[in-house]
Amino acid sequence: MAQFVIARNPEPDSRLPYLLWVPLGQRGVLFKAGGTWPRTSAVYCHPIDGWPDDAEVLERLPVRSCVRRGAAIDLVLDRGRENRSQFVFTTARGREVVFWQSPRTVKQSRPGVRRPTARAAGIPQLEILVDIREQYPYRFADQRVSVTRRPLPAGDYAAMVDGRLVATVERKSIPDLISSITGSKLKYAMADLAALPHAAIVVEDRYAAIFKQTRVRPATVADALAELQITWPAIPIVFADTRALAEEWTYRFLAAAAHHAGDDAHGRDRLADLPEPAPPPAPDPTAAEIRAWARTAGLDISNGGRIPVEIREAYRHAHT
Repeated sequence: MAQFVIARNPEPDSRLPYLLWVPLGQRGVLFKAGGTWPRTSAVYCHPIDGWPDDAEVLERLPVRSCVRRGAAIDLVLDRGRENRSQFVFTTARGREVVFWQSPRTVKQSRPGVRRPTARAAGIPQLEILVDIREQYPYRFADQRVSVTRRPLPAGDYAAMVDGRLVATVERKSIPDLISSITGSKLKYAMADLAALPHAAIVVEDRYAAIFKQTRVRPATVADALAELQITWPAIPIVFADTRALAEEWTYRFLAAAAHHAGDDAHGRDRLADLPEPAPPPAPDPTAAEIRAWARTAGLDISNGGRIPVEIREAYRHAHT
């Protein structure tokens, strides 16, 4: 019976500490891998050409089935638990990558929820502006949205009402979020977002993904996010689990901002129709001011005591 082999990578400085031998074909398919099984998340793998002679074998597992189906290899082990998995060949940022996933990790990355198709805020057709620098933009294919590509002063997606931007959303993946935090770029981006009436940052992953990072201290990222929220409390940072849910949240947020922008404009028009408020009354004059005026007016007044009523009336009449 064919065997699936897991060994320890003899390269001491490698970030992929394990080797995998997948029994496909005569020579098999070989990978360096970040884990021994995709239990909580997909495991990143890198194809290799040969099997090192000094590799320490950790497990030899009997294989029930190993079949190549398109851009994936389906592997079924001959054991009761943790027996089904899949190696998926895909591309990311222009290079080929391989992810080893199991039914559990696929379910976590694709939660069993159906996105609503109802129009957000009752808007029949929402126009969403997409920044021209966004390489893989949301398509909003399931919603009644028209997309226009144009440069945006801040964010990746925006809504416009009566020729003015009313809201914008900055999209982040976990690697992009971490790099912008460690490079201090996110602080400047938050300042630009704060200049708009409504703004938000949506992250295409769970908050828990921060604490699975190995290239940066998770506490550093968590502290930075907390500090950003304290500094700019009006700009929410939303973790939306998946890219699809992040797209859905972006659509609802921009639609709500566009809807309330009309309410704000109506309120400004009503305020503009109100009469100008009367100026506040002038403060009462002091006794010294009244005495000084009375002397310049040729009126007889003492240096102390109460000021006569007729002099106060004369002062008020002269200054109205």
